Amino acid sequence: MQNLFTWTVLRTTLLLLASNVFMTLAWYGHLRFKGAALWAAILGSWLLALPEYALQVPANRLGYQSALSAYQLKVLQEGITLAVFMVFAALALGETPGWRQLASFGLILLAVIVAFGK
Repeated sequence: MQNLFTWTVLRTTLLLLASNVFMTLAWYGHLRFKGAALWAAILGSWLLALPEYALQVPANRLGYQSALSAYQLKVLQEGITLAVFMVFAALALGETPGWRQLASFGLILLAVIVAFGK
């Protein structure tokens, strides 16, 4: 039973990770293209949102039907979102987090640990 839980959580996490890459690009990718028209940014974001949803919905369904509560899924999602965003902000936007951002992200990571604790 533990192997099924671990495998389900791993697959769910990987799907959520892939989903979050698309989500982050959709939400923040257009910031690199300040000169692009707003309609183009919106259209590009919508095109990126489709694969995001195509990965996120099965991830949540798999996780919820097999091993995780809705609360665990949400907290896991937020932790992944911040990890993906930190990489994106550094690579695509050239921004580095300050101590306050790192501390707040650490607290959210702590929330993930608490949510999955026994």
